[in-house]
Amino acid sequence: MAAIDNSNQSAAQLRPGMVKPTARIDKWLWASRIFKTRSVAVDAIKNGRVEIGGANVKPSHIIKVGDRIDVRKPPVTYSFLVKACIEQRVGAKLLPYVYENVTDPKQYELLEMSRISGFVDRARGTGRPTKKERRALDAFVEPALFGFDDDGWDDSDDNP
Repeated sequence: MAAIDNSNQSAAQLRPGMVKPTARIDKWLWASRIFKTRSVAVDAIKNGRVEIGGANVKPSHIIKVGDRIDVRKPPVTYSFLVKACIEQRVGAKLLPYVYENVTDPKQYELLEMSRISGFVDRARGTGRPTKKERRALDAFVEPALFGFDDDGWDDSDDNP
């Protein structure tokens, strides 16, 4: 039994007929597993979160090998270099033949800082209260709610 040589792998590892000279950006983003569904990819493109060469594109934009695609997933902007144009989803093991992640390391530091700091997007006092804030509100409102204790209430005094 011969040993398999994995040192000289290339885009040929992808199924024949799968690699094309060009591809639609929305299909490529879905096929390369950058977005979970194609409709999510289309929404991101329409909302201006995907750029090629610094310019926003439409979902039908045609990409080719060598294009650099910037995808904003706040708080990070990921950058990918297209190595193969595909429109059919591939396994995770084949992704190194489809694109190269050329994201700036500072973006990953930014991502780590946002994970450590917790809520970055939520300004204090906006939105629903956290569990801690809710307990503080309950503790503040509860004693002064009626101004008297339930234990001291006596129904017999009110009825003559």
